[in-house]
Amino acid sequence: MSRRFLSIGECMVELSQAGDGLLRKGFAGDTFNTAWYARACLGPDWSVDYFTALGDDAMSDEMVAFIDKAGIGTSLIRRIRGKTPGLYMINLKNGERSFSYWRDSSAARSLAADPDSLREAVESADLVYFSGITLAILPQEDAATLLAEIRRAKAAGKLVVFDPNIRPRLWSSYDIMHATISEGARSSVLIMPSFDDEAAHFGDDSIEATVHRYRALGAVHIVVKNGADGVRLNFAGEESFVPAEKVEQVVDTTSAGDSFNGAFLAHYLETADATAAARFAAGVAARVVSEHGALVAKEKLGLDCG
Repeated sequence: MSRRFLSIGECMVELSQAGDGLLRKGFAGDTFNTAWYARACLGPDWSVDYFTALGDDAMSDEMVAFIDKAGIGTSLIRRIRGKTPGLYMINLKNGERSFSYWRDSSAARSLAADPDSLREAVESADLVYFSGITLAILPQEDAATLLAEIRRAKAAGKLVVFDPNIRPRLWSSYDIMHATISEGARSSVLIMPSFDDEAAHFGDDSIEATVHRYRALGAVHIVVKNGADGVRLNFAGEESFVPAEKVEQVVDTTSAGDSFNGAFLAHYLETADATAAARFAAGVAARVVSEHGALVAKEKLGLDCG
């Protein structure tokens, strides 16, 4: 029987620089990017599904077709009359990116507004993946609904994975951001933070402080990404370190963390070896940042995925 990897969040219309003042259209978003790389690296005994909400417009239709063509399940996507997807534009300078967003009325903000659909999706999964951005875009009552289902999944023995992916501009206040992200971590089994975010927004002065804080919230496993300085793992209290793979020229870091997460989870699900999974994922992420765009085709990854 096929096992299911479920990713929950927002996929958006992406506009990126195409040269000569032109823009290139695509589709991306943190949890969708992770689903993309998980699908690229998982074998056929795993299905990968995306849970979100979209509108009934032509762009939503095009996005669903794109997701389906990538081999990612779309049957759980809610369609809401009169709504549209969110949109963002990538601004690149020396390989580093900044973003401009248009997402205030995005259909994805209602992804948890139907509790029955949400529960059905989560109950059908073996792994449930979500992020701080997933929580940030939701009204507070809907974020509470999502977290309640996440807690049920954890209690049922599912592998619940959370990337805090801290984006202060998406939150109404720092207090709400800190409280909700902490509750997301408390509801999860595996936390995959980025140290620069944790240092900037939670005041952690070391990776050890980040690990300690998330362990205190109840995380069983923690994988701290630290860019070019590698990855620190704490799995059930066992520590290990994996260096980053050297990249000759960084082209686009848009999906560095998302690709690492997807590749790590895929390899870990297949092997149950967290350190080997981190090495594998570091290789995938190195290839991803050497290309343009958030979603790099599997054949360009140059690795034995799937």
